[in-house]
Amino acid sequence: MAISASCSQEPPPRTVVEFVDNPRLLEATMVRCAQNRAELRYTPECLNAREAVNRIAANEEAARRSELDAQSVRKREALRRAQQAAAEARERAAEYERQREEAEYLGQFEPVAEPMPGTVEGGAMPPATGPGEQDAPLEFVAPDPVIEEVLPDSQQDGAAGDDSGQSLEAVREELQRRQQQDNP
Repeated sequence: MAISASCSQEPPPRTVVEFVDNPRLLEATMVRCAQNRAELRYTPECLNAREAVNRIAANEEAARRSELDAQSVRKREALRRAQQAAAEARERAAEYERQREEAEYLGQFEPVAEPMPGTVEGGAMPPATGPGEQDAPLEFVAPDPVIEEVLPDSQQDGAAGDDSGQSLEAVREELQRRQQQDNP
Protein backbone atom coordinates (compact mmCIF):
# COMPACT_ATOMS: atom_id res chain seq x y z
CA MET A 1 0.00 0.00 0.00
CA ALA A 2 2.86 2.41 0.85
CA ILE A 3 4.52 1.68 -2.49
CA SER A 4 1.38 2.41 -4.47
CA ALA A 5 0.82 5.63 -2.53
CA SER A 6 4.33 6.87 -3.23
CA CYS A 7 4.02 6.06 -6.93
CA SER A 8 0.75 7.96 -7.30
CA GLN A 9 2.22 11.22 -5.99
CA GLU A 10 3.38 13.65 -8.63
CA PRO A 11 7.04 14.71 -8.61
CA PRO A 12 7.69 18.22 -7.34
CA PRO A 13 7.60 20.92 -10.03
CA ARG A 14 10.90 21.71 -11.68
CA THR A 15 12.58 24.92 -10.63
CA VAL A 16 13.54 27.90 -12.75
CA VAL A 17 17.23 27.01 -12.40
CA GLU A 18 16.57 23.50 -13.75
CA PHE A 19 14.84 24.99 -16.77
CA VAL A 20 17.63 27.51 -17.39
CA ASP A 21 20.24 24.76 -17.17
CA ASN A 22 18.34 22.34 -19.45
CA PRO A 23 16.97 24.02 -22.62
CA ARG A 24 15.39 20.80 -23.94
CA LEU A 25 13.42 20.32 -20.75
CA LEU A 26 12.35 23.97 -20.92
CA GLU A 27 11.22 23.60 -24.54
CA ALA A 28 9.28 20.40 -23.82
CA THR A 29 7.57 21.99 -20.82
CA MET A 30 6.68 25.13 -22.80
CA VAL A 31 5.17 23.00 -25.57
CA ARG A 32 3.18 20.95 -23.04
CA CYS A 33 1.98 24.13 -21.29
CA ALA A 34 1.01 25.73 -24.60
CA GLN A 35 -0.96 22.67 -25.77
CA ASN A 36 -3.16 22.61 -22.70
CA ARG A 37 -3.05 26.26 -21.82
CA ALA A 38 -6.41 26.48 -20.05
CA GLU A 39 -5.57 23.78 -17.48
CA LEU A 40 -1.82 24.23 -17.03
CA ARG A 41 -1.47 28.01 -17.26
CA TYR A 42 -1.09 28.61 -13.53
CA THR A 43 0.63 25.38 -12.50
CA PRO A 44 3.95 25.90 -10.72
CA GLU A 45 5.92 24.10 -13.43
CA CYS A 46 4.49 26.27 -16.25
CA LEU A 47 5.04 29.42 -14.21
CA ASN A 48 8.65 28.37 -13.57
CA ALA A 49 9.13 27.61 -17.27
CA ARG A 50 7.86 31.07 -18.27
CA GLU A 51 10.13 32.67 -15.67
CA ALA A 52 13.09 30.69 -17.06
CA VAL A 53 12.28 31.96 -20.58
CA ASN A 54 12.21 35.52 -19.24
CA ARG A 55 15.57 35.08 -17.48
CA ILE A 56 17.19 33.60 -20.59
CA ALA A 57 15.88 36.48 -22.68
CA ALA A 58 17.18 39.00 -20.10
CA ASN A 59 20.63 37.33 -20.11
CA GLU A 60 20.74 37.41 -23.92
CA GLU A 61 19.72 41.08 -23.93
CA ALA A 62 22.43 41.92 -21.38
CA ALA A 63 25.04 40.11 -23.50
CA ARG A 64 23.84 41.94 -26.63
CA ARG A 65 24.01 45.31 -24.83
CA SER A 66 27.50 44.65 -23.53
CA GLU A 67 28.64 43.77 -27.08
CA LEU A 68 27.06 46.96 -28.41
CA ASP A 69 28.76 48.96 -25.64
CA ALA A 70 32.13 47.41 -26.50
CA GLN A 71 31.55 48.15 -30.18
CA SER A 72 30.63 51.73 -29.31
CA VAL A 73 33.82 52.15 -27.30
CA ARG A 74 35.87 50.82 -30.22
CA LYS A 75 34.17 53.23 -32.61
CA ARG A 76 34.70 56.19 -30.28
CA GLU A 77 38.39 55.31 -29.96
CA ALA A 78 38.76 55.00 -33.75
CA LEU A 79 37.01 58.34 -34.23
CA ARG A 80 39.20 59.95 -31.58
CA ARG A 81 42.35 58.60 -33.25
CA ALA A 82 41.15 59.79 -36.67
CA GLN A 83 40.34 63.25 -35.32
CA GLN A 84 43.68 63.41 -33.54
CA ALA A 85 45.50 62.41 -36.74
CA ALA A 86 43.60 65.03 -38.72
CA ALA A 87 44.41 67.69 -36.12
CA GLU A 88 48.09 66.73 -36.17
CA ALA A 89 48.12 66.84 -39.97
CA ARG A 90 46.53 70.30 -39.91
CA GLU A 91 49.07 71.48 -37.35
CA ARG A 92 51.98 70.15 -39.41
CA ALA A 93 50.60 71.74 -42.56
CA ALA A 94 50.07 75.07 -40.79
CA GLU A 95 53.58 74.93 -39.29
CA TYR A 96 55.08 74.14 -42.69
CA GLU A 97 53.13 76.98 -44.29
CA ARG A 98 54.23 79.37 -41.52
CA GLN A 99 57.86 78.36 -42.00
CA ARG A 100 57.56 78.72 -45.76
CA GLU A 101 56.05 82.20 -45.44
CA GLU A 102 58.69 83.22 -42.91
CA ALA A 103 61.50 82.00 -45.18
CA GLU A 104 59.91 83.82 -48.12
CA TYR A 105 59.63 87.02 -46.08
CA LEU A 106 63.19 86.78 -44.78
CA GLY A 107 64.42 86.00 -48.28
CA GLN A 108 63.37 89.47 -49.35
CA PHE A 109 65.88 91.10 -47.02
CA GLU A 110 68.74 88.64 -46.78
CA PRO A 111 69.82 85.44 -48.44
CA VAL A 112 68.19 82.30 -47.12
CA ALA A 113 70.45 80.57 -44.60
CA GLU A 114 69.46 77.03 -45.62
CA PRO A 115 71.01 75.69 -48.81
CA MET A 116 68.50 75.05 -51.53
CA PRO A 117 68.17 71.62 -53.11
CA GLY A 118 70.82 71.12 -55.80
CA THR A 119 73.35 73.38 -54.12
CA VAL A 120 76.28 72.58 -51.88
CA GLU A 121 77.05 74.36 -48.63
CA GLY A 122 77.69 78.03 -49.04
CA GLY A 123 75.09 78.39 -51.80
CA ALA A 124 77.40 77.58 -54.72
CA MET A 125 76.24 75.28 -57.50
CA PRO A 126 77.92 71.88 -57.65
CA PRO A 127 80.59 71.51 -60.36
CA ALA A 128 79.62 70.10 -63.75
CA THR A 129 79.81 66.35 -64.02
CA GLY A 130 82.09 66.35 -66.99
CA PRO A 131 84.01 68.71 -69.27
CA GLY A 132 81.79 70.54 -71.68
CA GLU A 133 78.56 69.49 -70.04
CA GLN A 134 76.11 72.07 -68.82
CA ASP A 135 74.24 71.86 -65.62
CA ALA A 136 70.50 71.63 -65.98
CA PRO A 137 68.73 74.55 -64.34
CA LEU A 138 67.54 73.51 -60.92
CA GLU A 139 64.16 74.54 -59.67
CA PHE A 140 63.35 74.80 -56.04
CA VAL A 141 60.43 72.57 -55.19
CA ALA A 142 59.10 72.86 -51.67
CA PRO A 143 58.67 69.42 -50.16
CA ASP A 144 55.19 68.36 -49.14
CA PRO A 145 54.69 68.09 -45.42
CA VAL A 146 54.89 64.51 -44.28
CA ILE A 147 51.48 63.29 -43.27
CA GLU A 148 51.45 60.02 -41.40
CA GLU A 149 48.33 57.97 -41.29
CA VAL A 150 47.33 56.58 -37.92
CA LEU A 151 47.05 52.84 -38.37
CA PRO A 152 45.73 50.30 -35.91
CA ASP A 153 48.54 48.69 -33.89
CA SER A 154 48.27 45.47 -35.90
CA GLN A 155 48.96 47.26 -39.20
CA GLN A 156 51.58 49.77 -38.06
CA ASP A 157 54.63 47.56 -38.61
CA GLY A 158 53.89 46.58 -42.22
CA ALA A 159 52.99 49.96 -43.70
CA ALA A 160 55.47 52.34 -42.13
CA GLY A 161 56.90 53.93 -45.28
CA ASP A 162 54.18 53.30 -47.82
CA ASP A 163 51.97 56.32 -47.18
CA SER A 164 54.50 58.96 -46.16
CA GLY A 165 54.00 61.05 -49.31
CA GLN A 166 50.24 61.37 -49.19
CA SER A 167 48.70 64.76 -49.59
CA LEU A 168 46.42 66.28 -47.00
CA GLU A 169 43.45 65.70 -49.27
CA ALA A 170 44.20 61.97 -49.48
CA VAL A 171 44.31 61.77 -45.68
CA ARG A 172 40.96 63.54 -45.43
CA GLU A 173 39.42 61.14 -47.93
CA GLU A 174 40.81 58.17 -46.01
CA LEU A 175 39.41 59.50 -42.73
CA GLN A 176 35.99 60.01 -44.31
CA ARG A 177 36.07 56.49 -45.76
CA ARG A 178 36.91 55.01 -42.37
CA GLN A 179 34.18 56.98 -40.64
CA GLN A 180 31.67 55.72 -43.19
CA GLN A 181 32.83 52.13 -42.61
CA ASP A 182 32.50 52.48 -38.84
CA ASN A 183 29.01 54.00 -39.10
CA PRO A 184 27.01 51.73 -41.45
